[in-house]
Amino acid sequence: MDFSKDVLRQDERAIMSLRTLYRQFGYQQYRMSRFEEYGLYSENKAFLASGNIITFTGAGGKLMALRPDVTLSIVKNAKDEDGLKKLYYNENIYRSDRQEIKELMQVGLECIGDLDVSLVSEVLMLARKSLEILGERSCLDISHMGFINGVLQSVEMSQAQREEILRCVSEKNIPELSSLCVAFGLDDGFRDRIAALTRLYGPYHDVISELRHISVNKETDSALSEIEAIHTQVKKLGAEQGINIDFSIVNDLSYYSGVIFQGYIDGIPRKVLSGGRYDALLRKFGKRSGAVGFAVYLDLIMDFAVGRRGLD
Repeated sequence: MDFSKDVLRQDERAIMSLRTLYRQFGYQQYRMSRFEEYGLYSENKAFLASGNIITFTGAGGKLMALRPDVTLSIVKNAKDEDGLKKLYYNENIYRSDRQEIKELMQVGLECIGDLDVSLVSEVLMLARKSLEILGERSCLDISHMGFINGVLQSVEMSQAQREEILRCVSEKNIPELSSLCVAFGLDDGFRDRIAALTRLYGPYHDVISELRHISVNKETDSALSEIEAIHTQVKKLGAEQGINIDFSIVNDLSYYSGVIFQGYIDGIPRKVLSGGRYDALLRKFGKRSGAVGFAVYLDLIMDFAVGRRGLD
């Protein structure tokens, strides 16, 4: 759908285009309050992006917060018995960097319920098409926490050691990664597998044989099977181009349990989209459902658009 430049600003046109895309696939708009009880966010800080939570005391004496995130509110209010929920949103979120309070526009979607590969693939396809709407040249990089966790569980190490290994993987710092493996007394086979996983980057067909070689146990085999099934479904949906596999994308294992991903647009040196499957977060709320979704950082995209050519 074409939205007139004479009527809408660039950011407004982007929101309308994204909303139209999501509605085409059955997603309904979710609206929420600006405020939540502080405990919702303080108990799940590891799930939040960086930035301080802005708090105030409500009329009843409860400590409240300006929402720094939309997903947590959706999860809190989701009920298992409601069946499949396909939701999208465009909401302002509020974060502080200790110097100023920032109001940021976020657009995204969540799919919550009894998930299968086709639904996860649909969300990945919508993430890819969202990037295409927002930038002429873009890519979506995907990882899988089940595969990473399976490789880590193939050897014995402490939680602190796991965190150090994951840090090096996320930084693609192979020299330090190799040094840590020696320092932690980890065998050469693990060192070679984790280094190969860290180096790995590219389209599915370029990396799948290496992934099969790295796979070491039932958990990595299961994750690999899901990656292969997702690739097949995404290809059927016509969104295969511009998707790469990159295991340096690492999220908190206590929240994320499957595929995770980040989106980039040429000319913007930071991720403009991030998402993944976060069933473990729902378990923290005592819910049985699965969940996958993503958020688009529209303010970041618009800021760079202004720098390049100015808003229309």
